[in-house]
Amino acid sequence: MDKFRAVLDLHLKHHSTLGYGLVTLLTAGGERVFSTAVFQCPCSATWNLPYGLVFLLVPALALFLLGYVLNARTWRLLTGCCARAAPARGGCGAARRAVLVFAQLSATAAVAPLTWVSVALLGGAFYECAASGSGPLARRLCRGRDPSCEARLPLAPCSPAQAADVQDLLKELKAQSQVLGWILIAVVIIFLLIFTSVSRCLSPVSFLQLKFWKIYLEQEQQILKSQATEHATELAKENIKCFFECTHPKQYNTPSVKDWQQISSLYTFNPKDQYYSMLHKYVNRKEKSQSIRSNEGDVVIPILGFVDTPGMNTAAEL
Repeated sequence: MDKFRAVLDLHLKHHSTLGYGLVTLLTAGGERVFSTAVFQCPCSATWNLPYGLVFLLVPALALFLLGYVLNARTWRLLTGCCARAAPARGGCGAARRAVLVFAQLSATAAVAPLTWVSVALLGGAFYECAASGSGPLARRLCRGRDPSCEARLPLAPCSPAQAADVQDLLKELKAQSQVLGWILIAVVIIFLLIFTSVSRCLSPVSFLQLKFWKIYLEQEQQILKSQATEHATELAKENIKCFFECTHPKQYNTPSVKDWQQISSLYTFNPKDQYYSMLHKYVNRKEKSQSIRSNEGDVVIPILGFVDTPGMNTAAEL
């Protein structure tokens, strides 16, 4: 039991890191399966380039879009957005917040596709096939070689017994692919390091307060789910009882549509009043009619994006 609790605590503390690691492993494994069991280069001057690019880029695009679908912030932002009236104020500030949130969502969604492209380039099969069907690249590679080199190059991925010069070109293409793969990995790591460092540097709260903040969110979501389950159960029991007994139901205080919309909106930080969530902000509002979704001075802080991630339903349950 103690070991199970230790594993659970590890998951709660590092669920984001573990999630990214799992996505990376699954993506890399999927690429290996595709390149060995599914991918068959047509070895045609006409089809090599589009076929190789499709296997290299289309799965990456699909993984990128899937990253949006599986991100809880996407649905927190989109759910009910068409039914909500446009805020009377906000203007450029609201637009900047929307752009920043979209950029954060895109950066998170890009983890899996970049992993796919990097692993595919390191393997070299997709790039070899695509590059061998590219006319300009073939002319550059075959410069100063046998005149039939350009015609034989598209056949190289399917014929290991080709002439030595063509096989040398194939090795050169694989080397190019692997170099591009390592460059992409290095660029992503450098970008993540810079982004993380800048985000931490611009954090409006200290390191220990940030840890406390995450603990608070975990507890808030656990209690919210527990209380919501209890309230929904009691309401369902009362309605069913009244249905069968033909009686009038008791009065239950349930939050209104506007109340749910306000606590479901994306979190913005205001240095004047430090609230740890939209629920915290909602219960501490000065007036019951006051909107908490677009107050003056509210800003989106990249490092506080984790505030929108927890919820009573995970993305997998949506």
